[in-house]
Amino acid sequence: MVVATSGMLAKKEPAVPSATGKQKQLALVRVNVTGQSYDYFRPWQKKAPFSKRALGAVLSKGRVLVTADLVANQNYVEANLALLEPAEKTFLDGITPLEITPDTVVGDRLAAWQLEPTGALLVTEGLVTTVQMMPYPIDVGQFLTYRISIPMQYRENSYTVPLVKKNKLAGLLLRYDSRSQLVDAIPAPIITHFLKEAESQNYRGFPSAGFSFFPMRDPQLREFAGEKGKGSGVYVTNVEPGTPAMKAGLQVGDIVTGIGNNEIDQNGNYVDRLYGKIEFTNLLTAHAYAGDVVPFRIERNGKPMQLNVTLEHRDAKDYVSAPYNLDQPPRYFVLGGLIFQELSRQYLKEWGPNWQREAPQRLVYFDHFQSELFAQRNRRIVILSQVLPANSTIGYDDLAYLTVKKVNGKEIKSLDELAEAAKQPINGFIKIETEEDPKQIELDASQVAAEAQELQENYGISSLQRLQ
Repeated sequence: MVVATSGMLAKKEPAVPSATGKQKQLALVRVNVTGQSYDYFRPWQKKAPFSKRALGAVLSKGRVLVTADLVANQNYVEANLALLEPAEKTFLDGITPLEITPDTVVGDRLAAWQLEPTGALLVTEGLVTTVQMMPYPIDVGQFLTYRISIPMQYRENSYTVPLVKKNKLAGLLLRYDSRSQLVDAIPAPIITHFLKEAESQNYRGFPSAGFSFFPMRDPQLREFAGEKGKGSGVYVTNVEPGTPAMKAGLQVGDIVTGIGNNEIDQNGNYVDRLYGKIEFTNLLTAHAYAGDVVPFRIERNGKPMQLNVTLEHRDAKDYVSAPYNLDQPPRYFVLGGLIFQELSRQYLKEWGPNWQREAPQRLVYFDHFQSELFAQRNRRIVILSQVLPANSTIGYDDLAYLTVKKVNGKEIKSLDELAEAAKQPINGFIKIETEEDPKQIELDASQVAAEAQELQENYGISSLQRLQ
C-alpha cells in the first residue's frame, strides 16, 4: 500500500524567475510518498517502510500526472501512468497546467525538467533517436515509446521526469540507462489515451486483441501459409480463448495483412503518418479504445477475408499468471509449514530487476508462455513456494517452487481449490501431488491441526491463510 503525504501532493514548487525577471510558477509539484510494499516471500507480512520523491506534471482539471512506479497502488494506474488529485481543491491554484503536444518525431529535441534542492529548474536537452513499440514495466504487451539520447543527471525526484517540447508535455520518463545515456519515455499519445479513459465513469483501460504473431520475412513460411498476395502481413501463431480475436473468428495460420486502412508489411509494420514504419500493434493500443470495432483484413488458405474485432481490455485477473497486482495483498495458504501461493509476475519480481534470469526458470517459463501452455484462462498456477521447518515437514525442508497438480486426488486450479481439498484428507493424510520431484507429499492431518497454533507463534504468522 502506498500513501502520499498532504493528500497526495507534498509541496507546490516556489516561483522561479524567468529571463525577464518576472516570477513564473512552474507546472510542477513535488510529490512525497511513503508506504510499505507486500512481501511475496513472507506473504503474511510487509517489507520495511520506504519513501520516494518525485515531480508531478500539473495538467488541466486539477490533476497531476506521475509514473505508476511512484504510486503503483492508487486508482487509475496503467501503462506505467497514474493520476493524482489534491485533497485540497485550491492546492494547484496559480499554476498554469501543461498542455500536451502529440507530434514529437525522430529528430526533435526534448527537454527533461528536474528540480535542484533549492527549487531551481534544471533543464537537460536530448535528441529523439527512435520511436518504437517497447514493453512497459506495469502492463502486459508493448506500447509506443520514445527513445532519447540525453546526458541527464540523476536527482532524488527522478521517479517522474517530464519531457517537454516548446513548453508542452511530450512525455514522461519510463526508464534511464546512465551508461548509454538513453531515456525511454512514455509518449504523449499514450498519455492522452490514458487521460481520456480516466475521464470516463467506467475506466476500461488499454485494449488488446488476444493473439500472437510472427513476421513473414521467411519465403518458406509464406509458401507454407499459402500466401497469395505481395508477401506482406504477419502469421498468426496463437489465438487465446475468450479474447476478442477468438470471438471474431481469427485462427492460427491466418495472415493478418491490414488493420483498418493500414497495410501491414512482412515485418509487421505499417506506415504511420508521424513515425513512418512502426509495429501495427500501435494501432490497437494508442489509436483504438476498448469497445472499438476494428476491421482486420486477413488471408486464410490463400483467400482474402475481413474480420471485425471488438477490442476489450484484459484485466489482470483474466491471466493465468497475473502481470501486476495493484493494491492487493498476496494470497497464500499455509498447511503444516508448507506455503502455497499462486504464481504471479509480482512474485517473480521478488528476485529483483533481473528476475527473468534469477527467478526459478520453470516458473519464468510458465509466466512467459502462459497463453500457449494453458488454454483455460479461468485458472491459476498454484506453487509450493517454500517450507517452514516444523514437526510435520521433517524431510521436506528443502522443497521449493513446486507446481501443485492435485490435493487428495482433486485437480488444483486455484488456491481456493487447494484450501477446500485440504479439508478432505484420505485415511487421515493430506496427499499433495506435484509436477516435480518428489511428486508426492503426505501430511498427517491430525498433526497439522494440532501444531497450527505453535506454527503461527514460532514464525509470527497472523493468519495461516489469505484467500480474499
